[in-house]
Amino acid sequence: PVEHKRAIMPEVTKFLKEFARKLENPAWLCFVWFGMSAGISLLETPVKFTAPTITREIALDVGRVVFAALNQAEIVALILLLILVRISGRTRQLLVPCLCVALIQIAQAAWLLPVLSERAQRIVDGMEPGPSAAHGTYAVLQLLKLALLLYTGFRSMSIMTPEASRRP
Repeated sequence: PVEHKRAIMPEVTKFLKEFARKLENPAWLCFVWFGMSAGISLLETPVKFTAPTITREIALDVGRVVFAALNQAEIVALILLLILVRISGRTRQLLVPCLCVALIQIAQAAWLLPVLSERAQRIVDGMEPGPSAAHGTYAVLQLLKLALLLYTGFRSMSIMTPEASRRP
């Protein structure tokens, strides 16, 4: 048994080191964030409004809660992304798209989500607020953020491959 452990330990250590190295690549987080955000924004939200037994008010109220939770998860993802980009050693190559994602996330969290949440609450309360560009602005920024996450993920994969790291 002791000899068996000694034979396995170098393989386990090698596997764990390789796994940790792969986790340093921000690509995985970009793709998880993309999937999480696209699933809510592009699938769940529109489908919810087609359910025949859900009223508009209930759908808006649920949407408020879902987007508040998504926003919290996205803030965590943003912090992790910035950390991973820094420790990956590819800050120069990934900083601009990551800062763009950060600016979009901050605008959505600090400005657009509170405005949209307030509008949804008014509708739930039986009022009909006037026209607003907030929803369209949020949607455009969300699509841009999704595109930036894909770009950053694929860019990160291309610059983190062993072949790419050997190039001058």
